[in-house]
Amino acid sequence: MKSHNKPMKRSDNFVPLLLLVLYIILFTRCAINPFDRSVWVVENIPVVIPVLLLVFTYNKFQFSNISYFLMWFFISLHTIGGHYTFELVPFDFFNDLLAIFNFDFLFPTGRNNFDRVGHFFVGVFAYPLAEFTYRKKYITNLFTAALFGVFALGFWGALYEAIEMIYAIKEGGASGAAFLGSQGDVWDAQKDMLLDIYGALAAAVFFFFVWRKK
Repeated sequence: MKSHNKPMKRSDNFVPLLLLVLYIILFTRCAINPFDRSVWVVENIPVVIPVLLLVFTYNKFQFSNISYFLMWFFISLHTIGGHYTFELVPFDFFNDLLAIFNFDFLFPTGRNNFDRVGHFFVGVFAYPLAEFTYRKKYITNLFTAALFGVFALGFWGALYEAIEMIYAIKEGGASGAAFLGSQGDVWDAQKDMLLDIYGALAAAVFFFFVWRKK
């Protein structure tokens, strides 16, 4: 049986290396004069840690290029959100576009929905999580591996909302409110978690169909 845990060839290193360079450029730019330095710090911790883990464990395990791209895409969104604070990211064009589809329950008009879109893309991490457990043979059933990715992201989404709440209470003031990012919606945390799960479901389905062909 062909192993799914074979290291990539040297020529396959181009994509993850390119994505890392693009992230470093974006991170450096967004580190310059952010809207609120304290918010920038706490918003970047959740993305810098996984980036460092990916770099330092690269020689032991290489994800597929699809996984690297999905992770890079979300991390880039989050890095931009940390620079502006999610509520203030220039997003008017996409807010107007979302309003056309009338998804007011999750993307209400009159609010900056960049954070909601970002929460949907949190779910893309279900793909590399499922890939890791499947290739390492911690889970040998493809469907179960995909399902694990969804459950893991659901847990992380709930945990992150709790972290946001604790920080907002302890920090208080404008920084606490900016990090929480509820924009006056009392159901913001629940909607964020729901979008995390929707994104994870989409990523899990994508994973299942991609890896079913391998």
